[in-house]
Amino acid sequence: MQRRLVVSDPAVMGGKPVIAGTRITVELILEKLAAGESEEQILDAHPRLTREAIRAALAFAAEALRADVVYPLAEAVQ
Repeated sequence: MQRRLVVSDPAVMGGKPVIAGTRITVELILEKLAAGESEEQILDAHPRLTREAIRAALAFAAEALRADVVYPLAEAVQ
């Protein structure tokens, strides 16, 4: 049985999705990757994270974006 790596609890970080057993949000991981940090840099900065947790955060974000929702953008994202 595979444990769930991304969880949400209203009592932790206001209910934002986090890596199980931490207060590290999926949002933070995505922001760091978008800023150009490598997996290794993220793992060094957050020793409780694993590569599997980073992949789970990415998979969670991809699944969340599959919803039938339109995200209007005022400007192109760079």
